[in-house]
Amino acid sequence: MSRPARIAWLLLILATLYVCYFHNLGTIGLIGPDEPRYAWIARAMVETGDWVTPRLYGRPWFEKPVLYYWGAAASFKIFGVSEAAARLPSAVSALLATLALAWLAWGLYGAATAQWLLLLLPTTVGMIGFSHAAASDMPFAAMLTIAMVFATRLVGLEGKEVNEVDEVNGIPPLRSFASLSFTSSTSFTSFFFGFFLGLAVLAKGPAAIILAGGAVLLWATFTKRWRDAFRCLHPIAIVGFCLTALPWYILCARRNPDFFRIFIIEHNFKRYLTPEFQHIQPFWFYIPILLLAVFPWTVLLIPLGKQVLEEYKTQSPELARVLFFLSWPTFALLFFTVSKSKLPGYILPAVPPLLVLVAKPAVKSARKRSEHWLTVVLGMCFLALGLGFCLASIRHRLPRYTDAYPSNEEFLISWIAVIAGLAVAGAVLLRNRDIPFLAAGISVLLLVLVADQWLHKLDPQLTAGPSLFEASRRSPGFNLSSAASWQLRRSLFYQLNFYAHADLPEWKPGGPKPAWLFVEPRFEGQARALGFSCPDYLIYPAVIACKNSTSVAHP
Repeated sequence: MSRPARIAWLLLILATLYVCYFHNLGTIGLIGPDEPRYAWIARAMVETGDWVTPRLYGRPWFEKPVLYYWGAAASFKIFGVSEAAARLPSAVSALLATLALAWLAWGLYGAATAQWLLLLLPTTVGMIGFSHAAASDMPFAAMLTIAMVFATRLVGLEGKEVNEVDEVNGIPPLRSFASLSFTSSTSFTSFFFGFFLGLAVLAKGPAAIILAGGAVLLWATFTKRWRDAFRCLHPIAIVGFCLTALPWYILCARRNPDFFRIFIIEHNFKRYLTPEFQHIQPFWFYIPILLLAVFPWTVLLIPLGKQVLEEYKTQSPELARVLFFLSWPTFALLFFTVSKSKLPGYILPAVPPLLVLVAKPAVKSARKRSEHWLTVVLGMCFLALGLGFCLASIRHRLPRYTDAYPSNEEFLISWIAVIAGLAVAGAVLLRNRDIPFLAAGISVLLLVLVADQWLHKLDPQLTAGPSLFEASRRSPGFNLSSAASWQLRRSLFYQLNFYAHADLPEWKPGGPKPAWLFVEPRFEGQARALGFSCPDYLIYPAVIACKNSTSVAHP
């Protein structure tokens, strides 16, 4: 590759990582019930100085371990309290996992696979979405991913195959994964495997041990390499794990006698074995979720399937690696399918290894101009065209009474997708080696940029923050000490409390009327009938602010 080409690749990769993981982290307010709760706990750690016991509204809260809270609290301390700071730990975690996987791909398959992985993985729906979430899903998936990167060396998959792609580019093939390590010592690898597995346990609990151990054992079942699999139980790995994970668990349990009962029994065993938490979904729930998580590169699973079948039939030496990367997401899929509680974020650890598998055959197909490459590129073309036309068709279906009504940006999104499809189609005709992926990758980046701007307009109908801000800004005498909420959904209740920096009471009709009442728009008529007035400028799609009619009127 010429120097300008290398510079172009570097700039494209850097732009991809920034746009997909860090651009406009604070575009919209905290949404759902989890983001405002987790951000509250992190803010409370900074304010109280207690970095051991997570507290929500002053009370211990043991739904999740402490890793995300530590990251968000450190972010608040450095950058101040904001939506972007709350989501920064997830973005950093996504970046670390991506770089670790690229390092692994470079060591196993060569520079070409690594550079394409750096473009494909960040542009998936799953990585973009959860890197912009103030939650523990991405830190958990990222730490588990890095631990599994070290596990590949522990089980003896470090041998580097001769990569034709690198030879074509004049890049000397790396003969072993060990050549990329800081040291070839098994002790080094074992320690960091245990260290990052311990961080995963700090992020979400003992599920990390089950997912990592289950994936390795499933791989050993397929390959009969049991001796290699048990290297993951190296004493130094156990020491690294214990030094990382156990101190907080022990200290928190000593300070809070109910910790293990609430966290281990209720939020782990009961969540997994019973439908108590009401996250009930059909058994096939994670199949479409996983396909959506790897979108827009879902179509690349086609050549992946063909590659796996070919290597299984020929019993290729590469089969052990392929089975490892398949066992990793397969066990996660099976494990969470059995669970009685199903949420989309649970399947996130299955996305990174799939993209490693997808990148390798895709790159080889593009370079060798193999026959099935035409099918792959045409599939990408149809996906891009379909996305463009779908966006164009739904622009008139959004409610007109909100600030989210589409403008010319939606047309730009549609045209970008259409142009991407045409570019990919043209690349098929030209049979150029890199244009198809480059066109699709650049188009996805542009889509993300424009979509971020559009999401900003959706803020008022996704979160309770704007209603509170407008009430305090435009209403003299507004005081949260005399405010209450009424019949708010769980997510809106937590959002309002976070932005109010207070645990607002729930008003019950018949009791003393608060000066201000926050309700959902569907209850506006009932609020007026109960003696509250709702100024038009405080009516938002998510939450409206109503004033006690007996109070002083608005100016």
